[in-house]
Amino acid sequence: MITQNTIQQILSRIDIVEIVGSFVKLKKRGTNYLGLCPFHNEKSPSFTVSPTKEIYKCFGCGRSGNSISFLMEAEKYSYVEALRWLAAKYNVEIEETETSPEFKQQQQVAESLYIINSFAQKFFSNALLNTEDGQDIALSYLKQRGFREDIIKKFQLGFNPEARDSFTKEALAQQYNLEYLQKTGLVAVRDGNAYDNYRGRIIFPIHNQSGKVLGFGARIIKSNDKAPKYINTPENEIYVKSKLLYGSYFARQAIDKADECLLVEGYTDVVSLHQAGIENVVASGGTSLTPDQLRLIKKYTNNLTIIYDGDNAGIKAALRGLDLALEESLNVNLVLIPDKEDPDSYVNKVGAAAFTEFIANNKKDVILFQLEISLKDAGNDSNKKSAIVNQMAETIARINKAEDFTKQQDYIRKCSEILKIEESGMHALVNKFIREKVTKAENQTYREEAHEALDNLRVTEEDDTIALFNKDEMHERAMVRSLLEFGLKDWDEQQKVAAYIFHEIEMNQLDELIDNKELVKVVQTYKAWYDEGLEPTPKNFLYHDNLQMSSLVVSIMDFNYEISPKWKEHFEGHLPTRDDLFREEVFSTVNYLKLKKIKRLIDENQRDLEKSVAAEEQMMLLQTHQHLKQMEIDLTRKLGTVIFK
Repeated sequence: MITQNTIQQILSRIDIVEIVGSFVKLKKRGTNYLGLCPFHNEKSPSFTVSPTKEIYKCFGCGRSGNSISFLMEAEKYSYVEALRWLAAKYNVEIEETETSPEFKQQQQVAESLYIINSFAQKFFSNALLNTEDGQDIALSYLKQRGFREDIIKKFQLGFNPEARDSFTKEALAQQYNLEYLQKTGLVAVRDGNAYDNYRGRIIFPIHNQSGKVLGFGARIIKSNDKAPKYINTPENEIYVKSKLLYGSYFARQAIDKADECLLVEGYTDVVSLHQAGIENVVASGGTSLTPDQLRLIKKYTNNLTIIYDGDNAGIKAALRGLDLALEESLNVNLVLIPDKEDPDSYVNKVGAAAFTEFIANNKKDVILFQLEISLKDAGNDSNKKSAIVNQMAETIARINKAEDFTKQQDYIRKCSEILKIEESGMHALVNKFIREKVTKAENQTYREEAHEALDNLRVTEEDDTIALFNKDEMHERAMVRSLLEFGLKDWDEQQKVAAYIFHEIEMNQLDELIDNKELVKVVQTYKAWYDEGLEPTPKNFLYHDNLQMSSLVVSIMDFNYEISPKWKEHFEGHLPTRDDLFREEVFSTVNYLKLKKIKRLIDENQRDLEKSVAAEEQMMLLQTHQHLKQMEIDLTRKLGTVIFK
């Protein structure tokens, strides 16, 4: 586990605007920053970042959190991975404590694979640039292909020498574990002898979003019918091909800036386009697009342009994964490179300006293109044409998010015109596929939903109770928020706000005052730190390693309305703020909880009185009732609340 000292160093350096701004375009709006939410599709920005509270919130989808939870959500990191990312960003050295043997082993394997990959990348780059064989065989080949040395160094390209075990010998000499070397795919073992798996090949390192080398693609240089053109790293603890796009580490900012991702097939396509100054490009590695890859693209843009070869194989490759892209609400266009060229050769042939112009002028809507190709294949075959109608209806049915309704209707109209069928018929067919999809999903989750429905029914029958509960919860949250925000302010000359609150609410009776046990934990944690002489701040809780507590505090510290500058002008700059009125807020929140406790005691006493038979006991309960009622009246007078006797 990462030590608390390291975590505190990381937290002290965090700038939520800087971190979120790496993923989202933010514009200053008052004291906060505003941008388009990265977690759902929206045209008007509703994603707000507060640098003072160090939290974000989307008022569209409701997502909220802090810098760490943002990284966990956006990059799908674990809590520890997010901390490591931040430590690397802010140059904080990580100290670790002991963990469980299983977790430690898993962590060690992943770290070992990263270390081996880093060593291998340096070995291969050195072999390419600084050895005779590398320069004569591999570097000359790359330069012949048109690659400059600066772009070779940028992408950390390398060369695995042709000798049987040049890398293996060096790795073993450096004490790297043979089992881990095999896991990376760099080394193979046959008949007890270890040898280089990528010998005689150009090496393309594959990076994750933070720039670490996850694995490699290895391209053969000399023609060999028996050997595959490319060999890739086998899947292991850190390399999962379905979650990766080659070049995404180098393309992130360019994609965000251009608001468009160009998708090509091969590694050399990416490198050549980058060299030409076209940097918003990634490669799928020739496989069908996966949901994880599409979500990776969607983090930066909703606009995807697929650029593939113009032959049949290229067309088929381009159309693979189309349905998944539509489900992710991506706007997908297709560009086919002419004259049996690929993006690599074509950009070298015509130059960057002509290539960019060709892409802009030859984008085809991928759904309409799919329809065009299918109709050409069908010819005059009515059965095939009928199948195409169903195929297109099923494809359009995948565009089924509320915000994409207009797009779906537009496709129905255009496809109906091309197919020369009635628009109402296509509309009915699309709805049929949507219903089938919904029914299938409902069947899969029927039991869970039925159980939830029963729970909701019980809840509905207790609406009044729930309304009361929500009101009580609101007061509980308000008190905890007062503690978090104002606890270290002076209540008077003798004590801080925190000391006043702890004295008033009587910590040994905290469970009777606050029903939400998670809120109780927040107060108890605050008091424990306060008693130790620490100075707890909201930040300590926002970044607490108990993620449930952290999320709760984020929701408590939610955004308030900002005071318009016009109002400040109207009040000549003296409009009071929450900070000005913190004593009134603290007093109110604490005493509302007291009032709630008194009301409960009155109710309990009333029930006891109804059950009581003995005259003496009834008299005692009546006196208790009068005493509690007087306490209620005194407290409500202080609060300015009107009650009926």
